Amino acid sequence: MDVRQLEHRLRALPDLHQECLHHILTTARRRNPTKVSGSRKRDYLNMSALDARNDVLAILESWSDLVAEKLGAVAPARSVPQLARFLVRHLEWLTAQPPAAEFAAEIEGLHGELLRAIDHDQSDPRSPVVECVMDDCTGTIDATPQKTGNAEKSSISCSSGHTWEIREWLTLRHLMNRRRRHAA
Repeated sequence: MDVRQLEHRLRALPDLHQECLHHILTTARRRNPTKVSGSRKRDYLNMSALDARNDVLAILESWSDLVAEKLGAVAPARSVPQLARFLVRHLEWLTAQPPAAEFAAEIEGLHGELLRAIDHDQSDPRSPVVECVMDDCTGTIDATPQKTGNAEKSSISCSSGHTWEIREWLTLRHLMNRRRRHAA
């Protein structure tokens, strides 16, 4: 990848990161547009959008920390727009370093990951099943939101009975990531 293309991809990441936010909770398309009594739209949590947003922030922060350390600069705040601007500002230096190919590959990968998350096929959501985050629970979490009771709220549950509202899912993602880091 040439430096101009790398810069273009890097500059596009903040907008794609923001756009991805609007694709986290999606509604499945119905094959028959005619409303039938009792039919409902199903909401799905787009895990690829959540993961892509998390990956962008983590990877840009990691590269920004490296640049800041090597150049004696102050790393920017932990936001995708600021991290991307910082890396663009130091792109010439960064592309002259030994890990330049790895940096370019990661930026290209992030760009593609965000595009795939945004263009996620909503008619075929693939909600992953993951290990429950509760201590000593052997259950698994299916990230497909379910309606709870007569309420209009959706929840995510584990096979052992733990439940969380959709808004709590981001917290769960952090707990799962922390568990993975401790296991590694």
